[in-house]
Amino acid sequence: MCLTCGCSDQENVRVIDPSATSVDPHDHLHEHDHPHSHDHPHKHDHPHEHGPAGAGIGAGLEPGTVITLEEKILAKNDSLARRNRDWLASRGIHAVNLMSSPGAGKTTLLERTVRELGSELAVSVVEGDQETTLDADRITATGAPVIQVNTGSGCHLDAEMLDNALRKLEPAPDSLVFVENVGNLVCPALFDLGESAKIVIMSVTEGADKPLKYSTMFHTASLVLLNKIDLLPYVDFDLDQFADAVHRVSHHARVLQVSATTGDGLSDWYDWLRQLRARETAPAQ
Repeated sequence: MCLTCGCSDQENVRVIDPSATSVDPHDHLHEHDHPHSHDHPHKHDHPHEHGPAGAGIGAGLEPGTVITLEEKILAKNDSLARRNRDWLASRGIHAVNLMSSPGAGKTTLLERTVRELGSELAVSVVEGDQETTLDADRITATGAPVIQVNTGSGCHLDAEMLDNALRKLEPAPDSLVFVENVGNLVCPALFDLGESAKIVIMSVTEGADKPLKYSTMFHTASLVLLNKIDLLPYVDFDLDQFADAVHRVSHHARVLQVSATTGDGLSDWYDWLRQLRARETAPAQ
């Protein structure tokens, strides 16, 4: 839990519709005018506790307090994630959480996926970044509905951010929602958003031992997409070592080799999405 970096502070989070002509800088997660029937069991205060005024995060806290705060934050997030999951399930919507380190090719893969599947499946996108609407602008060019969530100093999306994004996005019933998380292989793994599946995207320009270094991320994944395989002749990447590393941290994650640039392997990715889409969506118990 990265309490020391302040990522649990929601003050600077903004949910932005890139199609809007202007953006209200105060349009953040503490405003709740609901266009759908999403219930909120929480009070609209900060999801963390403050130390003395003017002090840094953690200042003046007794030993063990950080663990208590982490448990409280994650428990609140999990409760909201269940609400998200129920709301999505009631409409037959599957949300896919795309996670990776920066530069792995999430947005390029997402652009191509939306363009090539958009005529077959109804899709919309939630884009997570610390700043700018650059990625959302790229998705807008594909014609898919998109909402940008800027997290400020935050290094992940959480269930409350997705809740607010869904209320603005209003995805169609029986559709797919792609959630492109903030580029980070640590914190996004800890936060359930209410998604149907977590996908880790990794490129061959990264180390084959990365699943061992970031085991929680790969352990939580339903699918691992090894991207940029067109670069294999030019980089030192051991496919067998990578497959073994994934298997050591997860016995259930499937690995697909793809290239978002050339299209290699994307048919298997699309088939996986079709199979996910065909599954019956049931509310959480």
